[in-house]
Amino acid sequence: MSTDGQRAKATALRSLQTDGVLVLPNAWDAASAALIAAGGARAIATTSAGVSWALGRPDGQNLTRDEMVAAVARIVAAVDLPVSADVEGGYGPGTDAVATTVAAVVGAGAVGINLEDSRAPGGPLFEVEEQVARIGAAREAAAAAGLPELVINARTDVFLFGIGPETGRFDDVVARAGAYARAGADSLFVPGLLDLATLSALTARVDLPVNAMAGPGAPSVEDLRVAGVRRVSVGQAIAQAAYSLARRAAVEVLEKGTFDSLADADPFGEVNGAFHLR
Repeated sequence: MSTDGQRAKATALRSLQTDGVLVLPNAWDAASAALIAAGGARAIATTSAGVSWALGRPDGQNLTRDEMVAAVARIVAAVDLPVSADVEGGYGPGTDAVATTVAAVVGAGAVGINLEDSRAPGGPLFEVEEQVARIGAAREAAAAAGLPELVINARTDVFLFGIGPETGRFDDVVARAGAYARAGADSLFVPGLLDLATLSALTARVDLPVNAMAGPGAPSVEDLRVAGVRRVSVGQAIAQAAYSLARRAAVEVLEKGTFDSLADADPFGEVNGAFHLR
C-alpha cells in the first residue's frame, strides 16, 4: 500500500505536468537517477531501453515484470523525487497483467507510469477498446493499492511506428486521446511526433497534457512549450550517450593509450556525493 509521502509525490507529479512544462531527463538505474536529481530535475522518469541495456537485453518488451520493478525500487530508494516508471506494455496483454504490474510498481514506490498501446515493437497496436480496458485496469489497481493519484501517462505509438495511412494518423491519435482520458489517463505520450505545427494542432484538440519525446535535433523545450506541450522526456538518449562514451573511451585507451574522452567527467567527489546511505 502507498504511504502519505508517496501520495504527496503523486500529487506533485500531476501538478508539474499541468503547470508549465515538466522536463524529464530519463534515468535507468539508481546512479543515473541520483545524478539527474543532482542536476536539478524535479521528477525522475525511467527508460525501458536504458534498464534493458543495463541488464544485458535489447529494448522492446524484453524485460520481466520483476526485473523492471526491482530497477524502479532501486531508483526510488536513491532519490527524494517523484518517480514515474516506464512499464512498457504492462508485461502482458490482458487487464490482469496490467493490474499486477501497477500494484507492483506502486509497491516499489513509483507515483506514475507510462503504459504503451503497442502489442509489440513496431506494432500492431491494441484496439482502442482493448487499451481503454487496460488503462481502466491500471487506474483501478492504483486505487486498490492506496494510490488513486497515480499519474498514468498513456503512450500511443501511432506516429512512432507509422501505424495506418499517414493521412489518418492525427485523427487516430485524437480519438485515442479522448478514449484514454475517459478511461483514466492523465497525460498523452506521443513519441515520434516532433513537428511543431502538428503538435500545436494536437494540443489544441485534446484535453490531456501532451508529452513529447525529444533528443538531438529536436525543437527546444521552449519551442515545444509554445506548441502546447506540457511534458518533455528524452527516452533512452542519455543512456545511449553514456554507453557510447564508454565505447569511445575504451577505444581511445586501448588503441591510442590516451584518456581525452574522460576529460569532462565530473569530479569523483561530486559524483560520489550524489549518493547517501539510507
